[in-house]
Amino acid sequence: MIHTENMAAEADFEEGDEPSFSDPEDFVDDISDQELLEDILRERPQEADGIDSVIVVDNVPQVGPERLEKLKNVIHKIFSKFGKITNEYYPEFDGKTKGYIFLEYASPANALEAVKNADGYKLDKQHTFRVNVFTDFDKYITISDEWETPEKQPFKDFGNVRHWLEDSDCRDQYSVIFESGERTGIYANDVKEPITIEERARWTETYVRWSPKGTYLATFHQRGIALWGGEKFKQIQRFSHQGVQLIDFSPCERYLVTFSPLMDTKDDPQAIIIWDVLTGQKKRGFHCESSAHWPIFKWSQDGKFFARMTQDTLSIYETPSMGLLDKKSLKITGIKDFSWSPGDNIIAFWVPEDKDIPARVTLMQLPSRQEIRVRNLFNVVDCKLHWQKNGDYLCVKVDRTPKGTQGVVTNFEIFRMREKQVPVDVVEMKEGIIAFAWEPNGSKFAVLHGESPRINVSFYHVKNNGKIELIKMFDKQQANSIFWSPQGQFLVLAGLRSMNGALAFVDTSDCTMMNIAEHYMASDVEWDPTGRYVVTSVSWWSHKVDNAFWLWTFQGRLLQKNNKDHFCQLLWRPRPPTLLAAEQIKMIKKDLKKYSKIFEQKDRLSQSKASKELVDKRRTMLEEYHKYREETQRIYREQKPLRLELRGGVDTDELDSNIDDWEEETIEFFVTEEIIPLGE
Repeated sequence: MIHTENMAAEADFEEGDEPSFSDPEDFVDDISDQELLEDILRERPQEADGIDSVIVVDNVPQVGPERLEKLKNVIHKIFSKFGKITNEYYPEFDGKTKGYIFLEYASPANALEAVKNADGYKLDKQHTFRVNVFTDFDKYITISDEWETPEKQPFKDFGNVRHWLEDSDCRDQYSVIFESGERTGIYANDVKEPITIEERARWTETYVRWSPKGTYLATFHQRGIALWGGEKFKQIQRFSHQGVQLIDFSPCERYLVTFSPLMDTKDDPQAIIIWDVLTGQKKRGFHCESSAHWPIFKWSQDGKFFARMTQDTLSIYETPSMGLLDKKSLKITGIKDFSWSPGDNIIAFWVPEDKDIPARVTLMQLPSRQEIRVRNLFNVVDCKLHWQKNGDYLCVKVDRTPKGTQGVVTNFEIFRMREKQVPVDVVEMKEGIIAFAWEPNGSKFAVLHGESPRINVSFYHVKNNGKIELIKMFDKQQANSIFWSPQGQFLVLAGLRSMNGALAFVDTSDCTMMNIAEHYMASDVEWDPTGRYVVTSVSWWSHKVDNAFWLWTFQGRLLQKNNKDHFCQLLWRPRPPTLLAAEQIKMIKKDLKKYSKIFEQKDRLSQSKASKELVDKRRTMLEEYHKYREETQRIYREQKPLRLELRGGVDTDELDSNIDDWEEETIEFFVTEEIIPLGE
């Protein structure tokens, strides 16, 4: 039936006139263009297009026509790094530029990059650029004239971030990763057994790092880095960097450097990011092709400068601007390696030989860039730079092939940094060098040399009279690593991994072997910050069985064997530099005997067989008894008038108060009687 009606309607349509599709006269169109043409309108050019790509640069030098071309070249060189410049305009007045310019980029992203990196750029002493996107002016014009009080942000109390330094027993802390990385714990070191401070599951996804002064614990996650601290290890800061693998702190703990191989793009450098630790803000990003030689950036001892080396270039940056020092890198053809002094803002770098030009080691003062010492070297194969912890000495290990010989000879070039004109002494060794290490707070150094099984260790002393003295040599040592105590004098010679964990504890004051021991398959050795204890460990990351860490005294006496399931890593928590002056430390050492009795008493208590819980319980009970006794005595004294009244004024509190009224009475008690018969 319906089909028949449709056919009829079609017949009427074919026979009649074309129908009208116009709207009725009373029709109201309530459908907007936005609804009908949303997909087309989305592509419509916006009014701000073009303007978003324009930046305004203020504090530009005002110059006349004769210097305008030179200014344009300088400006173009600086700002073309951020993208293609399509247009530039220099307003003029009375024959001079006005001091601000307009630059247009090919895209808004280029303009934003220019603002981010060029704002605050120092052109010279009188001119520091202020850079804004042109659209910012509309934003600033519409700012209300009425002051609105900013919303008060709640204060985040993370507790005392230096609380562990206030421990009454001066216990140091360390972090331990175990159960194949599933669990992480923080422990206080105690002679009897570790004291658990905090322990969490899946606290980190790979490993952990302490900041240089021990304030923060850094944990690694796929999305970035988290910093923890305070008494309960609350999260203090986090930094979003997808796929982060490596980190490094500035020595002052103000900045954090993170590396990820996943995030780098040509226009937006994200491989390396430098962060402000206190605010969590990103300070600057850098490109990075390889992280094989981490850290890419090396920091000066005070955190004011950081530097990186690329081909034929040494780039030194300053904080907090994160810009190049003096706006340019150092061109050093063939530079191979560099290192900052731990005590001063001095950089040491070396350059290999080039045709007739000898190899050289250069010491450069920063920020003046003054070369304070240059040492030429000949027939050089390789160099390694070793600074003493305080920056008093620099050792340059030079591998050479003297003319007419086949083998390699090693020279130790010792720079005396605290003396005028930085004199250099040389120690020559004809055997292969396995390891070198400076005494941290002294003027001695140790060298492992030779080949297995005849490995020798030699100890040298850098004397004030300009000589370097060999003070002792031990032969036939099972060692491939040297670990000095942080306080100097004592060291551990360790044969790690392939040498089965052989250990030798040495006192270098008289070069005596205090003890020889073994921790089978040990992979790591870690001194505590005070130099009193040392830990040897077998990490699950390098060896799949016998995973544990052992605690030793500096003399080589074994105190503990801590077996942790799939133990991975142990790191001591660093201590910040002491606030005491050298004279104060000297006085404390002089008067140390005054405190010895207190220390000896504490040592005896700690060596007691009673467990810590029992000692704490007894101490608590004793304190409660003293409180109860004091309260009872107070009540007894308050009730004395009442006792006198009840006893007719007789003071019975004292035993001899009424001796005249005493009567003496003797009482005998029959206890027992025993009869013992005597034989004939």
